[in-house]
Amino acid sequence: MDRNTIVGLVLIGLILVGYSIFTKPAREAQMVERRRLDSIARVEQIREAERMQQQNEQAVTPLPGQQEDSISLERKAESLGDFIAGAVGEEQKVVLENELLKLTFSTLGGRPYTVQLKEYQTHDSLPLILFDGDSTIFTLQFFANNRSISTGELYFTPEIENLEAADGRSFQQLTMSMNVSDTASIAFIYRLFEDDYMVDFDLRLKGLDQYRTDRMQFNIDFYAPSHEKGYQNEAMYTNLYYKYHQGDVENFKLRSKKEVEETTETTRIQWIAFGQQFFSTIIIADEYFDGAYIYQQRFSEPGKYVRRFASSIDMPYDRSGDQTIGMRLYMGPNHFVTLKGYGDLKLENVVTVGGSMIKWINAYVIIPIFNWLNNWIDNYGIIILLLTLILKIGLFPLTFRSYKSQAVMRVLKPQVDEISERYPKKEDAMKKQQATMDLYKRAGANPMGGCLPMLLQFPILYAMFRFFPTSIELRQEKFLWANDLSTYDSILDLPFNIPMYGDHVSLFTLLMTVTTMLSMRWSNQASAGGSQMPGMKTMMYIMPVMFMLILNNFSAGLTYYYFLANVITLLQNFLFKRFLVDEEKILQKINAKKNKPVKKSGLARRLEEIQKQQQRQQSGRKSLPKKRK
Repeated sequence: MDRNTIVGLVLIGLILVGYSIFTKPAREAQMVERRRLDSIARVEQIREAERMQQQNEQAVTPLPGQQEDSISLERKAESLGDFIAGAVGEEQKVVLENELLKLTFSTLGGRPYTVQLKEYQTHDSLPLILFDGDSTIFTLQFFANNRSISTGELYFTPEIENLEAADGRSFQQLTMSMNVSDTASIAFIYRLFEDDYMVDFDLRLKGLDQYRTDRMQFNIDFYAPSHEKGYQNEAMYTNLYYKYHQGDVENFKLRSKKEVEETTETTRIQWIAFGQQFFSTIIIADEYFDGAYIYQQRFSEPGKYVRRFASSIDMPYDRSGDQTIGMRLYMGPNHFVTLKGYGDLKLENVVTVGGSMIKWINAYVIIPIFNWLNNWIDNYGIIILLLTLILKIGLFPLTFRSYKSQAVMRVLKPQVDEISERYPKKEDAMKKQQATMDLYKRAGANPMGGCLPMLLQFPILYAMFRFFPTSIELRQEKFLWANDLSTYDSILDLPFNIPMYGDHVSLFTLLMTVTTMLSMRWSNQASAGGSQMPGMKTMMYIMPVMFMLILNNFSAGLTYYYFLANVITLLQNFLFKRFLVDEEKILQKINAKKNKPVKKSGLARRLEEIQKQQQRQQSGRKSLPKKRK
């Protein structure tokens, strides 16, 4: 082989390597394509699981002693292989129960069939069911010897034991086992502790490596029933959440108008929560899940169900002979303190209390005060009243400063009007503004002094907007005419539906609207520039009416709080005017300040000194005699 041949081969090799590098898709494109293919595969798996479940529901269970058709058994044996041992049996129901939960399991699939929360009822006094077996898929799916196996079509053998944990707590343990052969088996192990909503759940796999098992996935799919009277609010606060392993909590957009939302996560996930307004079903990994396809479908019209949830979760299966994958199932209320009590899992994020700053206000101010009051008082209407008083007392310095600033502007209003009369022309607008600002400066007044303290109170108002609609403590709690403070209070049901407003009249919303108008009217009269802003008179009526239309379907606890806040604000303003703020004394102090020379800042003095030096230099040049030519 001569030199030219070697050089030619090297060049051809370099060209091929370069071509493969430059034509290779970008990593981002590869990941997008991978997610797309994974999503398609997961959808097909869920559809296949649904088809299997429908077949199981339509199938007729043979009577004891009755043999199945030999052709049917041959078909099952062909599709299931050695797993045919679990394809024949009779469905039974097994119950685990403590003070809080009643869990009904089915031996077909070894899965939770029905979950009832014993301490709660629906708005129409029916047992509260988180999900029911007729609309639920809870199955392990995998490939064994190139056959698709789903535990949802296999029968398991139940065994219940009453045991005691190392910490002294007693619990019931249900083992659902299915033997593939003498050396291979699948077992679902559930442990229900006393007085707890959390269920330990272990997936125990033994000897499956001999069947070349691959890609273990857990499919969960169910329709979330509607529990509340206010379907609009319930649908708004029903959502799907998930937490990355050692990362943050993510969720679908709360107010999204998309009917279907889905995502494929290829990174490790700690838990997935199927959250409703007041209750959640959460599957939690002891370590992590390898990834998940997550799906939810919204229903725009009120009905039996408020959402359809689905997920296909990648199990951390290591393809070894024996492996136990530890998980937990939380099935209970969205109670902030209860969820936070499960450690650093961040389960409390399922309770929608607002973003960043608003969430901080609710978590560290509103909720602790609310719970402290609840330790002493059972009436939630009284608790909201006291909570409002405490917050108003805390905000008193800002409120007083705002009112005092408005009083200063009010006593200066005649002088501001005088300046306006002095400069009536548009071309004198700059002079008028300079004269007005000079007046404020000499009087020591700040035109924004009344606005800023009020703006600082808005985060509290918005925090309450997010707190009350998702506070399970208010659910089905009565106060005055309101039968349930967590939803709207109706004093009149309308025979028709008004767009935005609804088909009922909420009295707390009406009271809130009236007191908001009175509060805005007071502020408008008390402000110095009311005559200069005629649009404020229109806004004084439009804004409260808009809030009335929006909040008519919201929590009665929320509108009751806004009503109380308005009443307390009106009382504060009356007390300020009557006892704390004397406008005549304010005017005397302003006049005294105006007669004193205005103290100049250091920068102003330096600028003035520089200007005087420049003037002296210019005058010196003018006084010099001119040279003769």
